[in-house]
Amino acid sequence: MRSLKNTPGLNAGSMADIGFLLLIFFLVTTTIPNDKGIARKLPALCSTKDCDITKNERNVLRISINENGEIFTKNEIIAISDLEKVIAAFIDNNGDASCDYCSGFGLKDSSDNPKEAIISITTHRLAPYASFIEVQDAITSAYTTLREQYIATVLRVNPESLTEDELFQVREAYPLQISEAELK
Repeated sequence: MRSLKNTPGLNAGSMADIGFLLLIFFLVTTTIPNDKGIARKLPALCSTKDCDITKNERNVLRISINENGEIFTKNEIIAISDLEKVIAAFIDNNGDASCDYCSGFGLKDSSDNPKEAIISITTHRLAPYASFIEVQDAITSAYTTLREQYIATVLRVNPESLTEDELFQVREAYPLQISEAELK
């Protein structure tokens, strides 16, 4: 029989040190990516019991995305490349002729003015997420284009040199109003 005193062993005293050093190395060298999302300001909390808002139907541009990622507006399929133009034309329509800075055609089936225009998005629950993002990008791009035109024609200043008051004025001229709720 062999004695336990002569059994060869493995010196594992430095293994904990090596593991600790590896842990520190990975913590220091790993970067944590910042999640990016869609920057939207949520509306203020409704303080009354009845928060239903009644809007004229002509002031609502309904955009639907089906389960195949196809985009519908005004009961027809529209290419994502054309969506920005459709949104900008809808918002800048000046249907009630109250907007002195709008350059729209005053169509009877588009918005009264930019302050009344609402973009309503309805998405099928199986729709591709990429289609939803493309629609959001088109909306943002349309508003950016209209706001830049406002800065160039009305304010006549360099966009980089806008003051806080001028920036507020631009946002008031073309307020971003998006609804992802089911509208009645």
